[in-house]
Formats: sequence, C-alpha cells, structure tokens
Amino acid sequence: MNNKKIKVIQSYPVWQELTQIWLYNLVHYLPDTIESHIVCERTKNLDQFWVPNIHALMDSPKWRYYWDKGLRKLKIRRHLQFLVDVAKRENATILHSHFGHLGWENLDAAKLAGLKHVVSFYGWEMTSLIKNEPHWRQRYQDMFNKVDLVLACEGPYMAQCIVDLGCPPEKVKVNRLSVISGEIAFKPREWYPGEPLKVLIAASFREKKGITYALEALGQFQERVPLEITLIGDANSEPRSQQEKQKIMAVIDKYKLQNKVRMLGYQPYPVFFEEAYKHHIFLSPSINASDGDTEAGIPYALVDMAATGMPIVSTKNCDIPSLILNGVRGLLAEERDVPGLITHLQWLVDNPEKWYDMVVAARDYVQGEYDAHIQGEKLAELYSQLT
Repeated sequence: MNNKKIKVIQSYPVWQELTQIWLYNLVHYLPDTIESHIVCERTKNLDQFWVPNIHALMDSPKWRYYWDKGLRKLKIRRHLQFLVDVAKRENATILHSHFGHLGWENLDAAKLAGLKHVVSFYGWEMTSLIKNEPHWRQRYQDMFNKVDLVLACEGPYMAQCIVDLGCPPEKVKVNRLSVISGEIAFKPREWYPGEPLKVLIAASFREKKGITYALEALGQFQERVPLEITLIGDANSEPRSQQEKQKIMAVIDKYKLQNKVRMLGYQPYPVFFEEAYKHHIFLSPSINASDGDTEAGIPYALVDMAATGMPIVSTKNCDIPSLILNGVRGLLAEERDVPGLITHLQWLVDNPEKWYDMVVAARDYVQGEYDAHIQGEKLAELYSQLT
C-alpha cells in the first residue's frame, strides 16, 4: 500500500481575504493524505487564516518579485515562474487553480512542472467576465481541452453552466464550499409578537447581492412590525461597487431607515457569527446583475446562517434552491420581487411556531452536504484519482 502523501499546489493571488473563509476551509480540512502548498503573490490576515506551507512571491528577493511580475505585465508569459519553481522543489503532482481565469493563466505552469491540473470555478469568472470580455469564452474552451478536472464550487446549476461553456461533461464535478458545521452552534431562533424583528443582511456591496431589494422590502414592512436591521459588508474600490453603495444609501434615505439600520462594514468571521446569533432572520435576495455578474452557485453566507438555526429568506437564483428548498429549509421569492419578499417576511411573523422545523431541516442538510470534513474527503478522493 502506498502511503505517500499527494502534494498539491493551491494557486490563488492573495492568501487570504476576509470574505473567502471557504478557501481556507477547503485547504485546512483536507485529510492528512494531502499535503497542500499555497502559492500566492501576497498574504493577508494570516492571524486568522494561517496554514502550513505558504509560499508568497512577496517574500522573495525584490529582483525576483519584480522580474516575475514584470514578465506577466508585459505579457511575455501568463504564469508565475515562482509557482513552477515551488512545484518542482516540493515534488508536487497536482496544481489546483482557484477561479477559472487563473486556471487559464496557469496552463503553461502546469505543463512546465509536469502537474495534473484542477481548476475550480466560483462564479463571476464564468458570468460577468465573459459578458464584459467575450474572448474569455474561447480561452476557457482551450483550457478545458488541457486541464484534467474542473470543479463547480456549488451545485448542478453551476456545473451545467461550465458544460455550457464547452467543458466536456466527464471533466466536471461538484465540490461544494464548506463550513465546519460541528463547530457552529445550533441556536434555533425564536421571536415573540410585540418585540422588534431583528433582520441581518451580510454581503459585499455588489448588484448581484440584491441588497437594495432587501431594503426596499424592509422599508415597506416596517409599517407592520418594529424592525432592527444590521448590514454587514461594504463597497470595494471598484466603481460598480461604489455605485451600488450609493443606491443602498438612497433606499435607506427613501424609507427613513437611518435609525433602524446599523451599518458595520466588513467584519471578521467571528464577529459575523456574533451578530448572527443576535438576529431572527437572514435576508439575502440574490439576483442576476445587469452586467452579467451572478452568484452562479450559492452565497457562502447562506450555508453559514442555515447552520446556525436562523430562518432564511432568499431568491430562486442559481444554485440557491438546492440549499434552501422553498417552504422546507427556508423561503424563496423570485428575483427582484419585493412583494414576494414581504410576503415571506409576513409568513414568518405570522407563524413563529413553524420556524423550528424549518431551521432543523436546513441545519441537517448543511451537515450532510456542506460539512468541511466530508467535502475535504471528497476532494482528496478526486485528487487521488488523478495520480
């Protein structure tokens, strides 16, 4: 029996953003049969997301950093030679590129280092990127012919989208984003008539998150029930994100919600959970954005919140219905359907005694389908099939 570990290069430019806990879980909860090596350009938030074997280009000698970055900027080559060197030095056998566009950039790196190549898609790179830069469709078709395995990070909707882009179906597998369900306390929420209904919204300020529709619904619903609303998230430096923030602030102003909305900005993962347990309902009405940006799969926060025991109101968008089975594990409206969101909020207010069965069903489903240990074992098996 061969007990030798499979060495995998995990490639992503930045290890790691606060909003990408799912990437940390993917690596951290792989079984001991897998030895991951993170190859990135720079690091962030290592106090929260440290793992062994992090190789950052920023820690290289300055000449090496500027040489590698410069050749890419001049389009002399697409990949980082730094990645190839690390892979050879560590005797890696697999390269796992996170996000489709990085998979294309890493094609030559995989070839030069003699690696099997796995590419994970997460959403925007198969929707808005292609809409705004159509040449990526051909690039992906070239990539699909050369890589060994393509992973959809959520469910059947995303997997089919990848096939529709031209990937052979036999190369596509689903490997879900995961949570550590055993470490997430299950606290079924209770609400009693007469007390404020506390609603949590948590997402980056992007059109696809549907925050303006959430606030529109709450703005109208405030006449029926006292509300306390918390908004976790913010805009990034992109103009479209800044524009979305302006729209969000305009809705808050329109319904005079200033005294009912706490805006906390981006928060560390533990704070997100602390706030979650203070709230009754999680509202997350995702949409397909006008620029082509979509969830493609499922907002990761939905999985977290389902595990905590909080009722969820969301939309029939992308793979969300595979997690939130409407009327069983949560409530789903159509996209951009403010009256539909209000109807679901009203149902929750009218039927607080029915919350328990709904949140138990959601928690059980998360434990069976999204647990980090289970998904780690499944990913390890996919790796082993390539070696």
